[in-house]
Amino acid sequence: MATGPTVPPFRSFSPTMRVDVHIADWKAALDPTVAEEERERRLYGLAWEEYQAGDYGFGLWCWHECDRLANAFGGSVREVTRVVGPGRYFGFTHRVAVAERVPVDRIYRPRKGDMSTPRTDAFVLPHYQVLCVYLAQSERDRRTKALLTIALGELEDRRRADPFLPHFDTFRTLWERSHGGRPSPPPASAGSAPPTPGPTTPPTPEHPPLRPRGPPANGRSHEDRSR
Repeated sequence: MATGPTVPPFRSFSPTMRVDVHIADWKAALDPTVAEEERERRLYGLAWEEYQAGDYGFGLWCWHECDRLANAFGGSVREVTRVVGPGRYFGFTHRVAVAERVPVDRIYRPRKGDMSTPRTDAFVLPHYQVLCVYLAQSERDRRTKALLTIALGELEDRRRADPFLPHFDTFRTLWERSHGGRPSPPPASAGSAPPTPGPTTPPTPEHPPLRPRGPPANGRSHEDRSR
């Protein structure tokens, strides 16, 4: 996985709803007569500028956008880079930096049958990004390590339904390689793990380009933001 340019210094971390509002406004302002890939490039560029200014909330959006495009292009980083622009691929170094900063206690984890909407300060992440966040923070926080163990126990059950899980597999492989080959916690065994929390944002199939990836102000799942 490409690394990309230097990670910008952290300044702030906008919650999902704020990022979604900006993305929706920028998208609405794009010239509809411009070619689709050029509109993709311009929209990504606006989010990339906010991330480069130190707002890691927009980094989360760029991260997922690169993976959405990778799915659309059969995993080709070269094609993704062609769309988002040279030097702007959201590589592993960026992903680790952002994942280490996500406030775990503000990740929205809806439970089965829960009809509530996320708080305005919540982070609404697709499941594979939540796994990356847990992994990146598992060594410094016992509770997060336990959440990771539980989530890994559910991994195979979700794999077929979630086309983004291979991106977590790649992240985990690179993480273990960069940490001396230390493996992630094993999946939880029956009777040994605490009660499994409800799923994070439900998986959705791959979306075509330029559809919003997450909740506007109404609090829908982040994964629905895929364009």
